[in-house]
Amino acid sequence: MQINVEGVSSSIQEKRIISDIYLQAKSGRFVGIVGPNGSGKSTLLKSIYRFHKPDCGVITLEDNDIYKLSAKTTSQKMAVVSQETNNLFDFSVREIVLMGRAPHKKMWATDTVDDERITVEALQKVGLIDYGERSITTLSGGEKQRVMVARALAQQAEVLILDEPTNHLDIHHQLQLMDLVKTLNITVIAALHDLNIASSYCDQIYVMNEGEIVTSGTPEEVLTESTLQEVFRVNTNIIKHPITGKIHITFLSDAMQPSNLDEREPLNV
Repeated sequence: MQINVEGVSSSIQEKRIISDIYLQAKSGRFVGIVGPNGSGKSTLLKSIYRFHKPDCGVITLEDNDIYKLSAKTTSQKMAVVSQETNNLFDFSVREIVLMGRAPHKKMWATDTVDDERITVEALQKVGLIDYGERSITTLSGGEKQRVMVARALAQQAEVLILDEPTNHLDIHHQLQLMDLVKTLNITVIAALHDLNIASSYCDQIYVMNEGEIVTSGTPEEVLTESTLQEVFRVNTNIIKHPITGKIHITFLSDAMQPSNLDEREPLNV
């Protein structure tokens, strides 16, 4: 299931947020979008999952204009985990995850044995099988995020859109989630703020800044010291990790520069 974004521009309250975006996510590939806060990552994703219709351009899902498909058809093919998980009603975790089955059912249809099985499997995958009868309102931010991922898994879509999916998650659950997503073998487009996670899991990365695509390619091609200095205004040291074989980024503040470190007075211990 391939997604193409061609010449997309989008405004909010007459202010241009993203301009002339071209992006391609081939079937089964994990595509990351990185960039500073306010660079337009979320607006781009919202255009892709039909939350905010762009001013111009075309977004296609398997050569079909996504804005000409019905909401139900789109939901059968595409699942979304957004950043907004706070405005949730007092449903149980199980009920929230079961909502992921809605695109595959007729209106007013009751939950089937298969729906229940798929829900249980989704909760098991995110480590929340014992939380089924808990109210969603009693969960921490990280637990709510994992419930939203479970709901997306229950949807059994061929495309998964993730907007900052590791927000609120501790390191263990960040890695657990990314490992899980990587094993799904579906098309994934994810806005990510952790560049080391992006370099470890993404097949291709698009770097955004001020509403535009600055560069794209493999992690090794785009996550360079010069690009990160230009886009994120931060000095870095980039190496190939000896265990993972992936590039690893160390961020250096001005105080961490070699010349400044040499000038520091020794600590009296």
